Amino acid sequence: MSEAVERVDEHDQVIGVVDRSEAIRREWLHRIATIVCRDADGRILVHRRPDDVQLFPGQLNWMFGGAVGVAESYEDAAARELEEELGVRARPRFVLKFLCAGAISPYWLGLHEVVITGCVRPDSSEIAWHDWLPESELVDLVRDQAFVPDAREAFDRYRALL
Repeated sequence: MSEAVERVDEHDQVIGVVDRSEAIRREWLHRIATIVCRDADGRILVHRRPDDVQLFPGQLNWMFGGAVGVAESYEDAAARELEEELGVRARPRFVLKFLCAGAISPYWLGLHEVVITGCVRPDSSEIAWHDWLPESELVDLVRDQAFVPDAREAFDRYRALL
């Protein structure tokens, strides 16, 4: 297996361990942990994916993250992804979880939030460009076709809680 994930049911209960690519291909539910990064002024870190990645090349996103590993919690996966993608060691706060239809496959999305007060060191294999944007600018920008489709629903759900 290249990347093992837990296959889960419609209640987010584990039913087995599968390869992530197989879960996507067969549209099996699995788990994704995401992080919204804010700075001390409340701006949100937005990034563009590299043009040479398999999923959503060149598209914008306001969340960072990835697959939750086997026997890993959403919170642990969020902390791991934050360090891997941005070089930031922190414990993101869980905000919400929902069943996302997904542009390529359905999954459970666990959304977390963290305030970053120091520098970020983006992994260039994951992040081609990044900038801090006020939430007011993001409201319109997230509707743009350049944004990862799944990010739109997550943004609406996140803002509804604020």
